[in-house]
Amino acid sequence: MKSTERFGNRVEDYVRSRPGYPSALVPWLMAACGLQAGAVAADVGCGTGLFSRELLLHGLSVRGVEPNAPMREAGERYLAEFGAAFSGHDGTAEATGLAAGSVRLVTAAQAFHWFRPAPTRAEFARILAPGGYAALIWNVRREDTPFLRGYEALLREHAPEYAASGVPAQADLAVIRPFFEPAGFVERSFPYVQNFDLEGLRGRLLSSSYAPAAGTAGHAPMMQALDRLFEAHQREGRVAFEYDTRGFVGRLG
Repeated sequence: MKSTERFGNRVEDYVRSRPGYPSALVPWLMAACGLQAGAVAADVGCGTGLFSRELLLHGLSVRGVEPNAPMREAGERYLAEFGAAFSGHDGTAEATGLAAGSVRLVTAAQAFHWFRPAPTRAEFARILAPGGYAALIWNVRREDTPFLRGYEALLREHAPEYAASGVPAQADLAVIRPFFEPAGFVERSFPYVQNFDLEGLRGRLLSSSYAPAAGTAGHAPMMQALDRLFEAHQREGRVAFEYDTRGFVGRLG
């Protein structure tokens, strides 16, 4: 499956159960880039608009670039309240369709690992205004609690694609360093947590492109194992799904 098509059949679970972002992330990002409200940002691989919303709430205008039509349309509905401050664009990281020098910030939140770094860097540099910045952001799932270790084991047992290759290379410094050369980057990490009831946890699992979808081999045993994992670790009907949110910001020139 093409990376641009991977989440098209998971939009509802993605909207309902994917993590947002820590409240301190965008203020840090704006300060690091010297941005004020009213500046224009491009959120590339914006999906259903989760990170675009954070930018909009802090007064930025956002051009959301997303090649997957169901995801892009969901994002446009989700962000309709912001009016003209948000616009959705059918484009890819390597060919956004945005005008040269038209944005002060380019972001890729939970998306850069699907991009081809070299042509993406060239495209980001093209659409950035002089002195603009790029930001790469990931919610990196932790594995240091009994529940999260059990969740990792569940994926390796019941999601063959995950067992074969694991999560795509998120926050991989071997890729990030050359992307920002020669200017370099600054990094910041923030704790973040989602608290799920059982239905929310089911949605979180099914929002992952490597999880067997309903009607496919392995789906039912995976969901049964998830129910058992939840029951073993829930407290007052909820489990904590914890992340380190990692942001990397720098210039491309």
